[in-house]
Amino acid sequence: MDSIESFIRRLPKAELHLHLEGTIRPETVVELSRRHDKEPLTLEQAQAFYNFTDFTGFIMGFRSVTERLVTPEDYALVATRMMEQLAAQGVVHAEVYISVGVIYLWRNHAEGAVDPIFAALDKAREEASARLGLSLYWIFDAVRHFPPEQAERVFADAARLRKKYPSIVAIGLGGDERRTGSEPFRAMFADAASHGLKLTNHAGETTGPEAIREALSIGTERIGHALSAIRDFHLLSELKERQIPLELNPTSNIRTGQCANFAAHPLRQYFDAGLLVTLNSDDPAFFGSDLASEYLLAHQQQGFTRDELRTLASNSIKASFLPEAEQKHWLERIRSSM
Repeated sequence: MDSIESFIRRLPKAELHLHLEGTIRPETVVELSRRHDKEPLTLEQAQAFYNFTDFTGFIMGFRSVTERLVTPEDYALVATRMMEQLAAQGVVHAEVYISVGVIYLWRNHAEGAVDPIFAALDKAREEASARLGLSLYWIFDAVRHFPPEQAERVFADAARLRKKYPSIVAIGLGGDERRTGSEPFRAMFADAASHGLKLTNHAGETTGPEAIREALSIGTERIGHALSAIRDFHLLSELKERQIPLELNPTSNIRTGQCANFAAHPLRQYFDAGLLVTLNSDDPAFFGSDLASEYLLAHQQQGFTRDELRTLASNSIKASFLPEAEQKHWLERIRSSM
């Protein structure tokens, strides 16, 4: 029998909770800085962005990295490198958040500025997909703690650009949920759904189970993090009954100070309770653990067997927004994996 690392690498799996900007490594930040900064960053300075002890520190580091994304070419570069990293882990499909709200607010871009950026992103996606055999969808992320008018622009862009780019499949709410919940986005979610967009939402990462209930109440189809659901038995029962997909990110929760260690993460409890859980890396460059590492840690720290890792991989395909025929194809491949 081959090693567990080799098994995980060969296991077809999807990454469903991944932020494009969170895949940018310090070396690439230095490269971007040389393009745009009057005084380019050293590698040591870039690496400092990735050193933090809590969620607020992570947000500040994320901002410092994202500020170096300026041109469409910058976005194409990081998208290509992200897809190469995914393919190297045996990821066959990914659904990736783009912080479109950041493009408008932090970069002070004007209305319509996302169009050339997204054109470059999608061209990079097409080229890398053909070369690597990896499919990828985009999720427009409306950063929840930005002003409401910024979110409205993101939702409008997702609906408008989806007509030209079918790779845009969903809208998401990321950002700091301690500052803004889900209720202010109810009407925007309803409008997005009317345009055929799927609805995802970060909830219960830094807040209690009531945030997850609020997210579900506005039509959310897939929940990111859901860390605090473990504190509400009735919520767990609802999540199980409805088979709401959960995008779990254990190492992310540890690095932002929301969970003590991997062994303490509720992944195993959710899995054993019959919830539809998936493993994801969130922002791997910041958290130091990619998707393959999350599977390995699940095996090492929570005793997931090879059969159970297959179930996690199958869950990731079932929870994806892939067409039914493609889901069936990958589920058959997972069942036959040794």
